[in-house]
Amino acid sequence: MGPADLLRKSLLTLAADNRVRDLIERAPVSRSVVKRYVPGAYDSDAVAAVATLRATGRWATIDFLGEDTTDPQQAEAVTTAYLRLLDLLAADQLTARGEAEVSVKLSAIGQQLEGGDAIALANARRICEAAQRLGTTVTLDMEDHTTTDRTLTTLATLRADYPWVGVAIQAYLHRSEADCAALAGEGSRVRLCKGAYSEPEEVAFQSMDEVDKSYVRCLRILLSGKGYPMIATHDPRLVEIGTALAREAGRAPDSFEFQMLYGVRPEEQRRLADRGHRMRVYIPYGEEWYGYLMRRMAERPANAMLFVRSLISRG
Repeated sequence: MGPADLLRKSLLTLAADNRVRDLIERAPVSRSVVKRYVPGAYDSDAVAAVATLRATGRWATIDFLGEDTTDPQQAEAVTTAYLRLLDLLAADQLTARGEAEVSVKLSAIGQQLEGGDAIALANARRICEAAQRLGTTVTLDMEDHTTTDRTLTTLATLRADYPWVGVAIQAYLHRSEADCAALAGEGSRVRLCKGAYSEPEEVAFQSMDEVDKSYVRCLRILLSGKGYPMIATHDPRLVEIGTALAREAGRAPDSFEFQMLYGVRPEEQRRLADRGHRMRVYIPYGEEWYGYLMRRMAERPANAMLFVRSLISRG
């Protein structure tokens, strides 16, 4: 295991460490640095970020940060936050053609509660109903491997009424090639990412090299299928491979898209948009930024060094 793999595992461990979380969240400088990656705590901050992106030809998917909801009231509050956000986006004419959509973690809207699958499904259905009424879409985020089957089951149920609902697939899981093959049918929207949770070797590739190879295999399946692939990566090599595979498959520019995180490689985001690619930016907002940020740094260790340098330079 190389240094980058060790750093990744360490960051994923820190993501679950409440003592480190408290220390970083209390640091006076943290908020100003985090703002580069999380535009703010309020839905107005997210809407403003979307408007800025749209001015440069970029689309957006928005995540209200939070997961592992522990009570029904919290699940209801998160669901209500998404409904309010969708209305605000539509009021600013940002939802047309799905240019601004939302990303939803099922654990945030009740999946882990008693009877959680039914609760999460009902809340996801409310969000999908609002999205359809306002002319946009919803993508289900994927969480750790213990929830994969339950998330895909909820996806299948939702797609009976909302066939445009998307889902994230994580290339580091051994099962993901088979999942991509099952989801590559017409109308299916799949966001392919590397994966952002600490997983055992029994279910997930452990080295970045193995993950990259799995990503390319999954990407080839999706681009040769009849669905709508969403290529979520900041890796320049994988961006080029994705572009080449799309060309080989005869893909029209509007039949797939690239996705990158808010604040990460913005120049490359604009370059892809300027070249005629559909470029969507994943925008998180809310107070629950710590776990999100640590997992994002683990996905791309260079982000960790950027964050540390920012803390040092402003401290």
